[in-house]
Amino acid sequence: MNTQTIMTLIDQYGYLAIVLLIALENVFPPIPSEVILTFTGFLTLTTNLTVWGSILAATLGSILGAIVLYGIGRLVSVERLSRFVNTRTGRLLRLKQTDIERAGNFFNQRGSIAIFYGRFVPVVRSLISVPAGMAEYPLWSFIGLSTLGTLIWNTVLINAGCLAGAHWKAVLSWFEEASMMVLLVVTVVIVLSIAIHYYRKRSRS
Repeated sequence: MNTQTIMTLIDQYGYLAIVLLIALENVFPPIPSEVILTFTGFLTLTTNLTVWGSILAATLGSILGAIVLYGIGRLVSVERLSRFVNTRTGRLLRLKQTDIERAGNFFNQRGSIAIFYGRFVPVVRSLISVPAGMAEYPLWSFIGLSTLGTLIWNTVLINAGCLAGAHWKAVLSWFEEASMMVLLVVTVVIVLSIAIHYYRKRSRS
């Protein structure tokens, strides 16, 4: 979905378009929430849309999309992953039951941090819902943390678009660049963490 289509839908259908587009953005990360939110902020100056109405609509859309992915994670389940480990593909990938158990324990111990802060990272803010469902993280806690994180994210971008006015595209460019930098840093941290984990594991063995 291109930027012009997103802008047209929000301009014509207002809050309903915001809810649906943000919900889709959560399920299909390539749809850029930065475009949706900053343009919405600009529209609060020229249409009947209000800042808080737009924030609430965007937050509702985020939670709907997150619940869908959480449900997908529950369908996958740890039990199914365990069965996959014992398949030929699982053995080729060198997956172990202990790896699944360790990942589940990590999410249950630190999942709250991952769910909340993940809402500020591109792609991660969508995909974090799947492991939450797989780990059977408590649904209402998941919804609460997701709501808080997305509420902050939506408030910042919509207000930025509103304050920038006709220059909202300049603000959009800044947010897109900042988001990519954050994603890069998170990716590097994850890769280094995995590398350190396996290095220590091999050193002990």
